[in-house]
Amino acid sequence: MSNATPEGLPAEAQRHYAAAREAERLAAGKGELEYLRTQAIVRRWLPPAPAVVLDVGGGPGRYAFWLAGEGYVVHLVDAVPKHVEEAQAKERASGVELASASVQDARALDFADESVDLVLLLGPLYHLTERADRVRALAEARRVLRPGGCVVAAAISRHASALDGLVSGHLDDPDFRAIVERDLAEGQHRNPADHPAWFTTAYFHRPEELAEELAEAGLAHEATLAVEGPAWTLQGFAGHWDDPVRRARLLDVLGRMEAEPSLLGASAHLLAVGRA
Repeated sequence: MSNATPEGLPAEAQRHYAAAREAERLAAGKGELEYLRTQAIVRRWLPPAPAVVLDVGGGPGRYAFWLAGEGYVVHLVDAVPKHVEEAQAKERASGVELASASVQDARALDFADESVDLVLLLGPLYHLTERADRVRALAEARRVLRPGGCVVAAAISRHASALDGLVSGHLDDPDFRAIVERDLAEGQHRNPADHPAWFTTAYFHRPEELAEELAEAGLAHEATLAVEGPAWTLQGFAGHWDDPVRRARLLDVLGRMEAEPSLLGASAHLLAVGRA
């Protein structure tokens, strides 16, 4: 990738995360929807505790601390030093211990072959904009997995910015429309003006690409599932999410639709599962 740091993350993405409050993103609203749906899907492939989990691109540790709190041995790695520092600070404050937290490149993990039971890749695939790099990260996940272990990898949908633009009104801005046009044509998301609401350098997947990349990395594809489904585009989302009855109904419907091929691209995020 052009202008990439030694950890593989483009310089503009490093700036984005240095300025963002990633630790809070999954705590409320549509971010909480993403978090709870991701949790629900990951649980299906979790081996019993105290299995070893490697959280690659784990950010400040929202998923890592959830799993450590349930008795798993969790190693967190991320390409953003700020995220690792935040995870270490949370570890000290919370008393929940991680096995380790370090700055690493998803394409060259400092872990032994066949040393972990589950790998989470909830970020690296969309910040590795070249297919060869994504396959390399998936192959690294396969290398460190014990036989029969799984990788759960997140991707952003090819249509995410277009759908967001329709809901938010950003499509009225010609600069945003130019971003969407490239996203839809190539999957290559760029934000030349570093607008804080328009994300940063990334690759946006078509659903079928995930199975292809897993296979190229030597992993057996088990599922590609929608995380938020179309629910993140709801007008008046808070009215659904803040009402416990409506929230439960929404989550139930999303679970029933999560594997429907005709709806996968309507989700902001996808999760692909591969087995070593």
